[in-house]
Amino acid sequence: MKWLGQCPDCGGWNTLTEEVVAQPTKAESKNAQKSFTDFTSEITPLDKASSRTEPRIPTGIAEFDRLSAGGLVKGQIVLLAGAPGIGKSTLMLQLAGCLAKTQKILYVSGEESIPQIASRAERLGVKNANISLLSETNIERIIEAVENVSPDILVVDSIQTVYHPQFSSTSGSISQVRECAGEILRLCKPKGIIVFILGHVTKEGSLAGPKVLEHMVDTVLYFDTEKDNVLRLLRPHKNRFGSTSEIGLFKMTSSGLEDVQDASAYFAQTSRAKKLVGRAFSISAEGSRPILTEVQALVSPTHYPFPRRIATGIDLNRCQMLLAALEKHANLNLDTKDVYVSLAGGVKINDPALDLAVCAAVISSVRENMISGGSVFIGEVGILGQTASVGALDRRVEEARRLGFDRIYVPIITGKDIKKSSDLTEIDDIVSLSLKIK
Repeated sequence: MKWLGQCPDCGGWNTLTEEVVAQPTKAESKNAQKSFTDFTSEITPLDKASSRTEPRIPTGIAEFDRLSAGGLVKGQIVLLAGAPGIGKSTLMLQLAGCLAKTQKILYVSGEESIPQIASRAERLGVKNANISLLSETNIERIIEAVENVSPDILVVDSIQTVYHPQFSSTSGSISQVRECAGEILRLCKPKGIIVFILGHVTKEGSLAGPKVLEHMVDTVLYFDTEKDNVLRLLRPHKNRFGSTSEIGLFKMTSSGLEDVQDASAYFAQTSRAKKLVGRAFSISAEGSRPILTEVQALVSPTHYPFPRRIATGIDLNRCQMLLAALEKHANLNLDTKDVYVSLAGGVKINDPALDLAVCAAVISSVRENMISGGSVFIGEVGILGQTASVGALDRRVEEARRLGFDRIYVPIITGKDIKKSSDLTEIDDIVSLSLKIK
């Protein structure tokens, strides 16, 4: 605070030098030494930037490769979210076992000890020296382990258990999840390390933590189940390196998850040889996969002032719209009847191609007319009673042919288009269907 000519320690004269120290701002003080890694590059003109196509790394699991367009890309960050106990850790350990044949893997768990992971691996038949296990929740030690091991693939199970030591908040909080995921991204992206981050979901089914977590990663996968808790559905909600319309099907067994190659045989489990009232078949499409879907409808007299409308597996609002169209254009009286519509197998499908099957099943239940098990209904229905074509019709018809259907009900224009196609002449009978059924 004042001038000194003599040093108070050594007694020397004119040996002191003034240095101006800049006081950091509150924001700089708060964020000082928070990040362990850097993620930066030099400024590069677009015309000089390389745009090489990275080779795909197949996982060895057919259903997962379907979602990832043939395999993983170096530096890809994958976020896998699902309810507790649905099988996220099992899927990751099976993926690690398949990828370990050619890749070096570091499996970090913040929820299980190493003996617990080893016990699950033994049950799944996973044993490979290329898989390294680490039970840790401190992001600083995880980064040190990645630097020491130099893996090709990193698995973090789960991001809600990892914490940043320089943040006072508890693990799983918004700031902890955001910063820990950011540290992993900044570390692995430049090195080309593929990262699988496992995350929890809330009771509403959305991903727990900040929404920015979904924006930071390249791929967001949701692991879901259906009503009998046996079939697992893997749906991509974001995919920078593939399609978001595909779906992966797995079946949980005592030895782990198994691929469901023939989805049509799984969802349509009842016999088609017998005619039933209120049942109609359709071919829905999840991405490039056609799936045989069984639509069931039950129309019964109501004992309440307001009839009930319940839909399982399809959108209730769309189902109500179809019922209104049937009342208006097919002269069906449904104002004194309860209507229940369900998709067999417990699957949830949002495909307008099911509209025609829903209408056929409801008409069959109202008029007690049996529908042949060899008939399939494919088409969209509008509120004015008109039918419209749907996409990927050639694949849907080919799947119906493979399953042995001999009669296909399609919109009129679509029927004309199919008859002109020489590739579909093996279908025995293609007819057109109008909603105005006598």
